[in-house]
Amino acid sequence: MSDIDELFSMKGRVALVTGAASGMGDRFARTLAKAGAKVICVSRRTERIEKLAAEIRRDGGQAAAVQIDIADRRSVIEGFEAATKAFGLIDVLINNAGQLSFETIPTIDEESWQNLINVNMTGTLRMTQAFSRRLIEAKTPGVIVNISSITGMGVMRGLTPYGCVKAALNHLTKQTAADLLDHGIRCNAIAPGYFHTEMSADVFATNAGKAIQAGLPPKRAGKVEELDGALLLLASGASSYINGAVLPVDAAHVVLLT
Repeated sequence: MSDIDELFSMKGRVALVTGAASGMGDRFARTLAKAGAKVICVSRRTERIEKLAAEIRRDGGQAAAVQIDIADRRSVIEGFEAATKAFGLIDVLINNAGQLSFETIPTIDEESWQNLINVNMTGTLRMTQAFSRRLIEAKTPGVIVNISSITGMGVMRGLTPYGCVKAALNHLTKQTAADLLDHGIRCNAIAPGYFHTEMSADVFATNAGKAIQAGLPPKRAGKVEELDGALLLLASGASSYINGAVLPVDAAHVVLLT
């Protein structure tokens, strides 16, 4: 293995990926496993993550599936215990799970607003607390990568609740980095732009979705594999001097917004 390969290697690491049942989470789990990590695939959808973990093992990686609903505090506590038993102490956390909402100020439903906060913000906090408390007790360093969005970096009409929550997540990322600094636990975030995923497929198939893609700087949405570099940078030792950063991966979309 070359020095560069070693720099981005995840060998010897135990990584937990939330929202691994589909889309970016599925890709993140596979990428980390290929880089050498033992991966815990987490989601509410047990059948999907069990299939994902089996496919990773079939391809020569190490993976386990654990059901966790990040919107439920007890599920997080119990699920983290089960996840730790699979491969030992988890030292990489990818907070990817979240929900999307297409609403504006006049149409926001308060119940859906609270649910979005509970999943996207409080759920991330629950996972971060469960993760960091174990590392602090073990006096072991670790890495957190939150999956945010460029909607939290610039205003996009029709995505008001989602953008507000992602903006809060960006600040939570910085606060987490500051609070865990003395314990050797780093926290950064990836802020993707528009990407092709299972969630976005129906939207991109519409005329409005096609217009959105045509208006992007490269005239297309991103492919999930184009997030591999950012993920491995922030999850590995290659980013040892990066902490509290929010990295947009959007082909300069947010630059044009501002």
